[in-house]
Amino acid sequence: MLKLLNLLKDGRFHSGQALGEALGVSRSAVWKQLQHLETELNLTIHKVRGRGYQLAAPLALLESQAIASYCEGEQWPLYIHDAIDSTNAEALRCVAQGYPAPFLVLAERQSAGRGRRGRQWVSPFAENLYYSLVLRVEGGMRQLEGLSLVVGLAVMRALQSFGVKGAGLKWPNDLLVGDQKLAGILLELVGDPADVCHVVLGIGINVNMQVNDQVDQQWTSMRREVGVAIDRNQLVARLNLQLQHELARHRRYGFAAFQEEWEQAHLWQGRKVSLIAGSSQTDGLVLGVDGQGGLRLEVEGVEKSFSGGELSLRLRDDS
Repeated sequence: MLKLLNLLKDGRFHSGQALGEALGVSRSAVWKQLQHLETELNLTIHKVRGRGYQLAAPLALLESQAIASYCEGEQWPLYIHDAIDSTNAEALRCVAQGYPAPFLVLAERQSAGRGRRGRQWVSPFAENLYYSLVLRVEGGMRQLEGLSLVVGLAVMRALQSFGVKGAGLKWPNDLLVGDQKLAGILLELVGDPADVCHVVLGIGINVNMQVNDQVDQQWTSMRREVGVAIDRNQLVARLNLQLQHELARHRRYGFAAFQEEWEQAHLWQGRKVSLIAGSSQTDGLVLGVDGQGGLRLEVEGVEKSFSGGELSLRLRDDS
């Protein structure tokens, strides 16, 4: 099926006979594969008698050589999947199998993409970026303090390099334009956090998606914001470069070196919010973040810090 997709990805018409000859199968077999492409990957294929078959829009697939051609810094080992449950899940399986870190897992589509707090991350084929970078971490938990916030800054700068104006951060792991979600980050840890462990930096970015009724919240995409299709291979290369710079700085100086610039990029700085933890709710005013990446809130005139993977932040109606 992928061979057929590669023949069609240019967005031009191809006859059934030519496709069959290229694949070494019958025209009826080509027809069946086309139906699979439509149902499995939710692609629209035009069928015109006398002209053949054409994708509704050309496809630019992720390719390791194309990514390498854009890379300016270190090139991490790269594994690209056509379809997978989630890049984070595959990354964790690779760690269990002994793959040496750092390495990167990408996918064209996820069948079980995950966001924070167990939420689904909608993952249509060849439209967005599903990215998981695996790092080996030595020296205990201090190396992880504020790491997800640092990743957020790197993602934001990669987006801005493509002309996405107004992109900013929402504590702890989201990137927004206004009130619309553009990207999310999910960090997962395996191993001994007090000694040697591996951390998976999972990043999902809405890149070229323009219509999707499966997303249950306000969203936008890079293409919506800049008005043109984005080269996802170039995006991977720029994201890699930004992460290399920021991760090196984080290893050397810790999160405290990022605290002020993160607060400057925080869209909800100075806003009234509700912090949700299970069934409990804390209302307060966002003051910023502390030296470990925890959220600083003014609660009834007293400054308090909050951190944890199961916290959710919402704007109050009177904000």
